[in-house]
Parts: sequence; structure tokens; C-alpha cells
Amino acid sequence: MATYLAKLGELTLKGSNIKQFEKKLLQNARSYFNGNAQIKISLRAGRMYFTADDSFSKEIEFCLEHLVGITGWAKCLAVEKNIEAIKDAVYSLCVQAAKNGAKTFKCDSRRADKNFPLDSYQISREAAARVYDQKILAVDVHKPDITVFIEVREKVFVYTDDKKGIRGLPVGVSGSGLLLLSGGIDSPVAGWRMMRRGMKIDAVYFHSYPYTSDEAQKKVEDLAAIISAYGISVHLHIVGFTQAQMQIKKSSPESWSTLLLRMCMMTVANKIAERIGAQCIVTGESLGQVASQTIENMAVTEMMAAYPLIRPLAGMDKEEITADAIRIGTYETSILPYEDCCVLFSPKHPVLRADKEEAKRIYDGMNIEPLLQEAFEKREIKRFWNGALQP
Repeated sequence: MATYLAKLGELTLKGSNIKQFEKKLLQNARSYFNGNAQIKISLRAGRMYFTADDSFSKEIEFCLEHLVGITGWAKCLAVEKNIEAIKDAVYSLCVQAAKNGAKTFKCDSRRADKNFPLDSYQISREAAARVYDQKILAVDVHKPDITVFIEVREKVFVYTDDKKGIRGLPVGVSGSGLLLLSGGIDSPVAGWRMMRRGMKIDAVYFHSYPYTSDEAQKKVEDLAAIISAYGISVHLHIVGFTQAQMQIKKSSPESWSTLLLRMCMMTVANKIAERIGAQCIVTGESLGQVASQTIENMAVTEMMAAYPLIRPLAGMDKEEITADAIRIGTYETSILPYEDCCVLFSPKHPVLRADKEEAKRIYDGMNIEPLLQEAFEKREIKRFWNGALQP
């Protein structure tokens, strides 16, 4: 049998409503396994436990690598609460570590069960003795090659490979939002960051066929699949925007085309948000990164939003955003050379500091609302669940 231990994060600081957060975290964890009763999951005193046959290790580890709301996790040995069993577990892990090239170790013990006869220091000392005496590994309490963690709870859990989790709040405890998802680096990271704050995310993508290729749409679908593994599921609304972009090009000053496109996107996003019951709209905008993201132009975009507009990347630079994209696995897909509709018809000299009244006057003069309504009504919806497109 395989046993995994996950450490709860921020939700342990909640007060009287902590049970609601724990219930949601358990619900999210179980959703990864599609009702597989052979994988047992429980939550007690700030720890979540997964127990199943070793054949399910891959599925459990995928869950733990993507589950939002845990600070760390590890595959561990679950042994009885006596010092001899603890010694045996520590010894076996250290022998394996030595085979893998480790030279030094230390034990880090936590005694959650205060009825256990030894305190944390005594547990560590006793557990390390055999490894030290038999010269399997040398002790180094400052910079060891491995740390053997020992947690005394209802059982004793012993492990060495403590992996980082996805910190934050369980997805679904902070309402729902609609993400404007492009094929770039920024927007998937923006969606992921809101998921980490407990928000359920769906997405909208604006496609301008034949000016943007089928590969460009496939790229965005792949990004939606990747972030769905963190958010349990993502519904992607694919909106055909060719006619709207042609109308913008035909009936507006060239320098305004990118900003007007953003205004049109926000109009359609409002309609989708209303239809699906989203409580806000999320974008990947970062202040000053491109011409449409000056503070004045962002104010014009926000003017069109009928819902709170959240920009989780507003204060981040490209290097920070890229680091997140690499971490969550979207970067390699985002840099594929397929342009989205924002790049199409981009003016050489875009307006940098738009005036709201002038922007609204130009927008109203395009008579574009019927085209936007048609694009909304003809949108295609694809559902992604735990990293894959659903039939």
C-alpha cells in the first residue's frame, strides 16, 4: 500500500468556518479520482492522507502536484507508534538514500500525539542511532543531504522527499470568475493566481479565423487544459471575432484598433459572465507592459466592464510572470509561434493615453454591438477537466 501525507496551508488559519474550507479541499481532492473508491482520502489536524494500492501512485501524485491549498506533500511510511518501528522506517529510508548517493542526514521529529512517551528530541536521537552507528550516513544537522521527517500522530509517518505544494485556498471558496485567455504567457498565469485565491475560473478566447490559424486555437485549448488541472475544470468559450475585427479596421482610426478590440472583448465577456454566473472578469494585464496596458488605456478597458475587473499580474514584471508560467507548465505552450487575434491588425503607433469620452465616442460610432451579440450567441464551449478535454 502507498501512503501520502499532505500539509494544509493557509486554510488552517481560518476560524469558525474552517470546516467549510476543509470540506471543499477534500471535495476537490476526490474529484481528481472520478469516484475511485480504492483511493482513500482523509483529513485530520492539519494533514490530509491518501492511501491506496501502489498502482495508483501516479494518479495520487498528479493530484498532489496540482491541488491548490497545500504547502507540501510526501510519500511516506506509515508505521505503528513505537520507537522500534520508527527506527526500522528511518533505517530503510536512509539505506535507500545512501544507495542514491546521499552522505549525510538528520531527523526532524514532530510529536502531535503528546501521549507518546518520547519527546521530539528523544525521537530524533533514538531514530538516528542505528543509521549513525552502522555508518550508513553521517549526521549533519545544518546542511544534510536528506532530512528524515517523523510525525507522531494516530500513526507515525516517516518520509524524506518533502515536495512543495500549491499554496492558497481551495478552488471554489472565493466565488467564480471569467478569464480572458489568449495564447500568451500572461493570461494563464493570471487564471492560476486567482485559482490560488480560491476562485473557480472559466475562460473566453477570441478567435479570428482565417487570420488566426487552427493551431492558434489549439494552443489556447492546450493552455485551458493545463490550468484545468489546478482548477478542477475549466469551460472555454471560443468566440469568433473576425467580423468584429474587420469592422474595427474599417470604421475606426488605426491607432485606436487595439484598444477598441479590448473594449469589444470586454463587452462580450460581460455577456458570458452574466450567462454563466461569474462574479468578476480576470485579465492578464500588467501595468506598462504593452501599449494597451498604460494606466489610461486600462481605465478605458475597465470602463466597459459590467463586473469587477481583476488584474492579478498588474504589479508583476515579465520575468516574474514567466517564472510562474514555467512552474505551472504553460510556458512551453505559450511560446509556440501562433499569433492570437490581439496581434492581428496591430497599429504601428497605438494610442497610449486614451481619453475615456473619446474612446466611447469612437466605439459607439462603429455600430458594432450587433456583431458582438452574434459572436456571443455563436460561441463554442469546450470543457476541460483535470488536464484533458472532455467529450
